[in-house]
Amino acid sequence: MLSSARYRQLDYAIDTVQTSEKNGHTYVSVAQDLAAYPERLNDRLVHWAAVAPERTFMAKRDTSGQWRHISYAQALDKARHIGQALLDRGLSAERPVVILSGNDLEHAMLALACQHVGVAYAPISPAYSLVSQDFEKLRQIVKLLTPGLVFAAHGEQFANAMRAVCDASVEFVVTEAPPADRAATLFSALEQTPATAAVDVAYQATGPETIAKFLFTSGSTQQPKGVINTQRMLCSNMQMLAQSWPFLAQEPPVLLDWLPWNHTFGGNKNVNLVLYNGGTLYIDDGKPTPQLIGITLANLREIAPTIYFNVPKGWEEVARALESDAALSQHFHSRLQLQFYGGASLSQPIWDKLHASAEATVGERIVMGTGLGMTETAPCAMFVLRANVRAGDLGTPCPGMEIKLVTNGDKQEVRYRGPNVTPGYWRAPEQTQNAFDDEGFFCSGDAVKWRDANNPDLGFVFDGRVAEDFKLNTGTWVSVGPLRARVLHEGAPYVFDVVITGHDQGDVGLLILPNVIVCRQLSGCAPQASLADVYAAAPVREFFQQLVDRLYRLGTGSATRVVRAMVLQEPPSIDRGEITDKGSINQRAVLTHRAALVAALYVGTDAAIIHASK
Repeated sequence: MLSSARYRQLDYAIDTVQTSEKNGHTYVSVAQDLAAYPERLNDRLVHWAAVAPERTFMAKRDTSGQWRHISYAQALDKARHIGQALLDRGLSAERPVVILSGNDLEHAMLALACQHVGVAYAPISPAYSLVSQDFEKLRQIVKLLTPGLVFAAHGEQFANAMRAVCDASVEFVVTEAPPADRAATLFSALEQTPATAAVDVAYQATGPETIAKFLFTSGSTQQPKGVINTQRMLCSNMQMLAQSWPFLAQEPPVLLDWLPWNHTFGGNKNVNLVLYNGGTLYIDDGKPTPQLIGITLANLREIAPTIYFNVPKGWEEVARALESDAALSQHFHSRLQLQFYGGASLSQPIWDKLHASAEATVGERIVMGTGLGMTETAPCAMFVLRANVRAGDLGTPCPGMEIKLVTNGDKQEVRYRGPNVTPGYWRAPEQTQNAFDDEGFFCSGDAVKWRDANNPDLGFVFDGRVAEDFKLNTGTWVSVGPLRARVLHEGAPYVFDVVITGHDQGDVGLLILPNVIVCRQLSGCAPQASLADVYAAAPVREFFQQLVDRLYRLGTGSATRVVRAMVLQEPPSIDRGEITDKGSINQRAVLTHRAALVAALYVGTDAAIIHASK
């Protein structure tokens, strides 16, 4: 760990945790009440269009590489014109707008227009249209939603998906490249629709109960479900955030962000944070992949954010770049108030690298924040509200959020109740009923434990997923979440992800999903070499043997001691549900579809199986 611990000043709403016990359960909240919040999210758009009309709301690079800006006044004007076009088509929650393509300005303006006039919309992962080979997940989603209009930025790119899941009765709107074999409306036609008084009437008719959007769960544990997002959820969650982070009121936030809007992290938390607080969002076309991280880094050399959000893989790439590029580090940290990660656990070495880069260039650390939430909580439920954060910390409940701890085996499941919690899943009454307990708390499936049971104000740490844990044939429970985190930490950068095995077996094993690019570099093989040759190469084989040996030694018992492993050559499949569109591994699906490999891991003598050197 680094010795220096001076942090850039950041105003947090430090709060006192309150706990009570009833019927064998623990109930947790904070002392601060939730303040009043708007009835609809676009009340903030109207406010900022009046108070700061020329301020940039969003910007994105155009085809020439220049930033194209949309101000708050322009955004409100576009929302009214497009909103009129939506009203003219009789769209509603029963016939919503479906958005197939990713983050761009047209996507943003269409979403604002939907919210403005009370038409529900559903941003869908582009991977379901562009990566999937059978379009089955997209087909299920469209069948559930019965959309009246489908939007995609580039008509030809999404034409195959449209042919597969929508008949000609569903209007197809595109920004450019309408397909030759299907009628399509240009997005510009929506923007040019004259707004009438009907827009204002529709706007006033929206309120807390109005469905703003449907967001689909990532499918990391099962098939995606359509989570109802109401205006109450979105507005209350932003007020929770505003009270947790009072520094947002001191300076309009500036974000450079790639996180996809079909997920709650990017689409609810980050977009709505900017809108609620009158900030500016620069849409980043980069991603934390070897092919696209260069775009993100180029953007960061130009745009200095005040808050920077990313997933752990993104932070790993950024940390590496900051470490080797002092000019980038200087610019990145110049006005940065807060760093934040979500989606998975951030390893402590990456954390330490980020602190070291900040100290070397600006003489102080930047607070790294995190928390816990989910699509069903819009998403914020808990935040860490202190500077000295450690990997695994989740923090304390947001104001207005009540959580309940329920014993499940040897874990404590966290359950949620508050105005930001979804009323349920769209057109799925049985799933909705099963999601709530008899007190109206949403059952998350996440397990937590106190950082310090004698000091509740330090909050919680993550303790894995209840549903992923299993028993060995000895009756010993294996806690998948913490063990997976250890494997990823010890296996970096050569392990992309891992599936833990051992249900009803005598010991713990691993199915390792390797990071193909760095493994190929380590192997020394020719660029055209097969994956089988890459993974059989002595340097790669030696690394994974040493990894399994190290994990065996680090284990303190049968539930934490890795005995065997296999490196998978076939990548996870999005069509089989083994990997979600955001890259999360569905442990259950991999174990189901690769049952033969799991069996071979325990009974086979294949040379591909790596046994710990006991």
